[in-house]
Amino acid sequence: MATSTAARVSAIDKYFMITERGSNYSREIRGGFATFFAMSYIVVLNPLILNVADSSGGMLGLERVAAATAFVAGILTILMGAWAKHPFALATGLGVNAFVAVTIVANPGLTWPDMMGLVMISGITMFILVLTGFRTAVFKAVPEGLKTAIVVGIGLFIALIGLVNAGFVRRIPDVAGSTVPVGLGFDGKLMGWPTLVFLVGLVLTIVLVVRKVRGAILIGIITSTILANILELVFHIGPSFDGKTHNPAGWSLVSPEMSQWSWPDLGLIGQFNLFGAFAHLGGLAAALLAFVILLSIFFDAMGTMVGLAGEAGSLRPDGTIPNVDRVLLVDAFGAIAGGGASTSSNQIYVESGAGIGEGARTGLASIVTGLLLLLAMFITPLIKLVPFEAVAPALVVVGFMMVSQVGKIDWNDWGIAIPAFLTFTLMPFTYSIANGLGAGFIAFVLIRLFQGRAKEIHPLMWAVAGAFVLFFGIGTVEGWFGIH
Repeated sequence: MATSTAARVSAIDKYFMITERGSNYSREIRGGFATFFAMSYIVVLNPLILNVADSSGGMLGLERVAAATAFVAGILTILMGAWAKHPFALATGLGVNAFVAVTIVANPGLTWPDMMGLVMISGITMFILVLTGFRTAVFKAVPEGLKTAIVVGIGLFIALIGLVNAGFVRRIPDVAGSTVPVGLGFDGKLMGWPTLVFLVGLVLTIVLVVRKVRGAILIGIITSTILANILELVFHIGPSFDGKTHNPAGWSLVSPEMSQWSWPDLGLIGQFNLFGAFAHLGGLAAALLAFVILLSIFFDAMGTMVGLAGEAGSLRPDGTIPNVDRVLLVDAFGAIAGGGASTSSNQIYVESGAGIGEGARTGLASIVTGLLLLLAMFITPLIKLVPFEAVAPALVVVGFMMVSQVGKIDWNDWGIAIPAFLTFTLMPFTYSIANGLGAGFIAFVLIRLFQGRAKEIHPLMWAVAGAFVLFFGIGTVEGWFGIH
């Protein structure tokens, strides 16, 4: 029996290259837990972001989205660990889910199955692009400064969503045509217990992150949630809108309440309509939306992957990564699986760095993280206890982490600096990732052209910029073709 156990352990060590990468079982297990605690906030956060009605009034359901989010993330993370053998965890990507819930949902006639069909189409396209090597080629064609600007812009966009949905920043009805779009609190003043919950959560999360406490974001969410439920129990605050009256001092999206526990509901899996958007919007408009989703997820994995691999010490001297094709295929499959389960596109999480910092070096850590995510399905009925004010600090802090990369942009090269600036300012200012991407890509091509440096423009950048010109002119194009 002892010999058999030793052989089994030796086979596991050899398969994951645990000893070869300078790790051991305890580090891998500890790292798997660290990554889980660093990223598990998404099980709470994603349902709240997707908690909006489609054109027919249909809702995905908080508990169902939470269960599906944990399930898909768990399966993908285990696949990443077992097949690609890297300590990279996957879950619903912040940014794409907001784009779907804020921008795409506003298109008339679209239902949630239609929208998730678009996500799946983007994932299938990405899968094909990985198989053909095209994804790597386009990634190399985009200047490093613009890649950085995309991350920065998404970070600003995420932070703004957190601030607005927490009620700290609010939209101002521009009746007179003379006010700014947003302002501080209600009528320029911070008010209400929910705002206090957000501020307490934000300060606590920042302090924990600065102190490098593992699971800082999750601790902030849990603490804020406990405070929110105590305040709701004592003061009976209620929602900001109950269907009849507005309460500016109420909870913005979810009023905390205890719901009856039940088994995880995975009924959203398979609830997608692959070509529904094409039927409702027309081929051109639907294809452009799928293209925007594709662009939104296209560049994330490679930058995150290289950074994490470098931190884990698995980056080769020539800049390549072991099993890179498998990593990219799992990441591409994440968009397909996310769309198929109505959780939005899944991607490699930068929070995997928490596990790597704890000593994780192999895919065994990802298997541990994945199993913990699957276990998290059984706590999702508690989702209604968590108001958005309790998770908004996570968006702000994650946004900061992404924006901190702005220093990598070469501000002395205006051919990069101006497109980068347009990219990361227009994303939050227009509440659209697509607008920022398009403006930045088009500006880069035009500025380099007028600088007399057209040779520096990769042919693929011409193609992508041209596609965005079509995207911005979609209204005119639709008019030409009689599309409504």
